[in-house]
Amino acid sequence: MIALVTEADLTDLLPLMRAYCDFYGVAPTDHALLEMSRALIADPQHEGVQLLARDAGGSAAGFATVFWTWTTLSASRIGVMNDLFVSPGGRGQGVGEALIAACLDCCRRRGASTLTWQTARDNARAHALYERVGARREEWIDYSLTT
Repeated sequence: MIALVTEADLTDLLPLMRAYCDFYGVAPTDHALLEMSRALIADPQHEGVQLLARDAGGSAAGFATVFWTWTTLSASRIGVMNDLFVSPGGRGQGVGEALIAACLDCCRRRGASTLTWQTARDNARAHALYERVGARREEWIDYSLTT
């Protein structure tokens, strides 16, 4: 089952977000992670949404985060799936596919023309998932500046 994250889900969501951050070798504080989640809960129309997948027993199995933005290239609103993480026990069980489908559904309901995301070049397991769901691989190069 996949549902929008609520305040009641944060205790189950936090360990998944922490594991996701650990995978990418970053360490935001728990407070900062929860603050982000609460901003999404408070204003899903403008900020974005977080989705939590639970297995048949009700345990948290994965999460995804979609932020809303625009793109000039199509002059349309898009959803950016900034996060997708499935717990080790949920992998290979269709959780990732279900989360992507739920994100796509949120985009459609929001009027977004596209769901877009990025992943690490060496995340072969994620690449296989994205190809299974029919996603098109882009060839953009990312840059960033620390403020």
